[in-house]
Amino acid sequence: MDVLIVILFSYLSGSIPFGLILTKIFRDQDIRNIGSGNIGATNVLRTGNKFLAALTLVLDILKGYIPVIIAQQYFPGLIQLSCVLAFLGHVFPVWLKFKGGKGVATYLGILLALSIQLSLLFMFTWLAVSLIFKYSSLSSMFSSLTVFIVTLIKDTALQSIDSNTYIEEEIKLILFIFFILIMFTHRKNISNLKNKTEHKIKI
Repeated sequence: MDVLIVILFSYLSGSIPFGLILTKIFRDQDIRNIGSGNIGATNVLRTGNKFLAALTLVLDILKGYIPVIIAQQYFPGLIQLSCVLAFLGHVFPVWLKFKGGKGVATYLGILLALSIQLSLLFMFTWLAVSLIFKYSSLSSMFSSLTVFIVTLIKDTALQSIDSNTYIEEEIKLILFIFFILIMFTHRKNISNLKNKTEHKIKI
């Protein structure tokens, strides 16, 4: 029963399409018909409403953070499952015929629940790459790779994780899976970067 609860709650939390809901309510627009068609905060920003984009970002982070925090408190043996299902919920939401977002904000929410250190590393790396290259997609992919590499070469990056609850190797595996999934969700962006047609962001 515990496994079923974690699966359903984590997946359904992750699957809430806040970008779609907010743009529909406040702009009477379908975000899937704007810009890249993605339901995430970066595409919501293309509506011209920075507040909605920021709100989408915060809510997408929370839908990754909340299930994992709850799993930590009540289902400590199922934290890894909660992480993966929350992420998959965002990327493959049942409500949108399994066509969701790219998972970056939800990934950050999961990182926040697992380790403040790793989440700060991700945010710092994302900001640095964005300031240099102006590509949100490149920043996201490079930052998720950086987080994974750091966990491989520097065990102290995981000091904030309770060793009694987490198995370090499992955390590394999850972070590797997330990196692969983020690369997968950005496959079109990778093609655009190669063809020099990727849209730049304004920071």
